[in-house]
Amino acid sequence: MDLFSGNRTLREIDSDGNTAAAEALIATNEPILSFDTAYNLQLAISQYEPFVAAGGWEEVPQEAYGLSSGKKGKPAIALKRRLISSGDMALVENVDDVVDEVTDRGIRTFQARHGLIVNGKIDEPTWYALNVPAQTRLNQLYLNFQRVQNLAPNLSERYVVVNIPAATIEAVAGGMVEQRHVAVVGRVDRATPIMASKISQINFNPYWHVPKSLVRKDLTKYMQENPNYLAEQNIFIYDGSGNKIDPATINWANISDTEVNYMYRQEPGAANSMGHCKINFYNPYDCYLHDTPTKALFGENARFHSSGCVRVESVHQLVSWLLRDNGDWTQDRVNATFESLQRLDVKCEGQVPIHTTYITAWANRQGTVSFRDDVYNFDAQGKTTFEA
Repeated sequence: MDLFSGNRTLREIDSDGNTAAAEALIATNEPILSFDTAYNLQLAISQYEPFVAAGGWEEVPQEAYGLSSGKKGKPAIALKRRLISSGDMALVENVDDVVDEVTDRGIRTFQARHGLIVNGKIDEPTWYALNVPAQTRLNQLYLNFQRVQNLAPNLSERYVVVNIPAATIEAVAGGMVEQRHVAVVGRVDRATPIMASKISQINFNPYWHVPKSLVRKDLTKYMQENPNYLAEQNIFIYDGSGNKIDPATINWANISDTEVNYMYRQEPGAANSMGHCKINFYNPYDCYLHDTPTKALFGENARFHSSGCVRVESVHQLVSWLLRDNGDWTQDRVNATFESLQRLDVKCEGQVPIHTTYITAWANRQGTVSFRDDVYNFDAQGKTTFEA
């Protein structure tokens, strides 16, 4: 019986099961940043070195674009060999030209390891990631081993890690990840700074004071395109004496320094750029974690859209975790405070350390190695340490 004939391929393939299996390989409770990560990276290096010395993996042709379960053709052969080379697909006796059950699982495993949307399709981000040379990946392992070694001695029992290349956040306690959050971080021209600090305060339903840099870069452009933009976004302008300024009195095509220095304040509410909360930590960059009304961005492959601050998916859960030492801040109370739109500032008694980091390769004890793109070009520069 030919298991792969006609439409039987599509019926036989358990796409949801393959996705769940792929995500389980990376969704462990092991932190990206820990002493164990350094050991796991050493093991990964020992596996990649002989493989790279032997020539690495072959390229996947552009004709592989669009391959998915049930499709067949010569490019599928090169795809299978590539997936077998990196351990994403089990070794098979005969590499044929059909994207079958095993290949579908291999594609999804590869996507999960590289932080891509797990859809089982050779889309553009997947094809590009497949064609990163093995030598480049080995170099990433070397660099990140050194980064983790430099950072691990400074870790405490409980900490938060923002990994910029992965655009993720981990809340770690006792060497285990207790929460993991998808994030949106700074774009290349407005990068999220790398630093270590302590989380000091939660601002519930905050005002947002538009930074002067964004007044010049963004607000002037938006107001020229739409004179009602400030009103629609619930943003009000105040001078140094606290008097409200009419936006119509400002020449947005040629704004003065005095007008840039006015206070531009967005009121709490559904449209507020901070969403329902702002998480403050000590730093000279005016950088913080926060909620956001634009949650669709969390579903993207490349989540590099902010002006340097970090947007947090399911931030209400992280807030409850951070306020654990404050006594009565249960998850229900956090949720209710969000919904109330009450302005409230709460000092974090725990002062949990936070590390914004740049880790583009890591591994877990199962041997699963994850990679991310070198978005800020720090791998290319060979950087292993960063100014605090």
